Amino acid sequence: MANWEGVNEFVAVVETGSFTHAAKKLATSVVQVSRKVATLESRLAVKLLYRTTRKVSSTEAGHVFYEQCRHLIEGLELAEHAVMQMQSTPKGALKVTAPATFGETYISPLVNAFLQQHEQVEIDLILTNEQLNLVENGIDVAVRLGHLKSSTLKAKPLGSRQLRVCASPSYLSRFSEPTTLSTLSKHICLTGTNEYWNFKENGKARALKVSGRLSCNSGATLLAAAKQGLGLVQLPDYYLNSALQSGELKEVLQAYRCDKEGIWALYPQASNVSLKVRLFIDFLAENLNVGQPYV
Repeated sequence: MANWEGVNEFVAVVETGSFTHAAKKLATSVVQVSRKVATLESRLAVKLLYRTTRKVSSTEAGHVFYEQCRHLIEGLELAEHAVMQMQSTPKGALKVTAPATFGETYISPLVNAFLQQHEQVEIDLILTNEQLNLVENGIDVAVRLGHLKSSTLKAKPLGSRQLRVCASPSYLSRFSEPTTLSTLSKHICLTGTNEYWNFKENGKARALKVSGRLSCNSGATLLAAAKQGLGLVQLPDYYLNSALQSGELKEVLQAYRCDKEGIWALYPQASNVSLKVRLFIDFLAENLNVGQPYV
């Protein structure tokens, strides 16, 4: 393995022509520079410098070594500069995942806006309801909805959502409006991937198993079915706001609404999160607007 010790000191001596000037350039002592160069010569078993009271010059071996080392130091400086530039100007690839419908509606427009602001960033956006493993899939940021499972991932809140139970006026005219959780079993419920609906009763969270004629992993599909009078639906408010405002749907069981759930940005833990990741998450937090809740 290459040993870097003494190389910077040797190059500085050659370029400045003295140990004193080299020490000033490196902000260290003459003794330290001399010791480092002597250690380097001992390790290489070759004399690199001619030392006199008046000047310092390179031996033949020293000249060859200097030419090689000069390119190495220049390369190191370029590498350091490139990394520093990345910390001041976001650049490179960013892999992001979000739930399908939510991602299409709210995250995709923000991705487009972020790309317009940062021309050197590339984003691979994966819209899926599958909760992909961030580490295994090389994902930088995941947008997740609801309650988070315990994990080693870092999380930043982006907003919140409120689950509401709604039905169309035509459905309620046929089956009457449910007023308590006990009457829910008498109703047709349009279900998603989770057959349990969440409520809060007497200050405590409660999950009730529901069933009906339609089950689908698409909130948009369930919303359309509810508008057509096919049953009750429990969805986040950003699906329902427009239909509630237009009167196509009516909220029921308001007294049993569960607590608001979070909208999160998850990212792998790291001592130094890259600039592009930090800026993207901050951009989501500042600009994500799921719409004003319908009261």
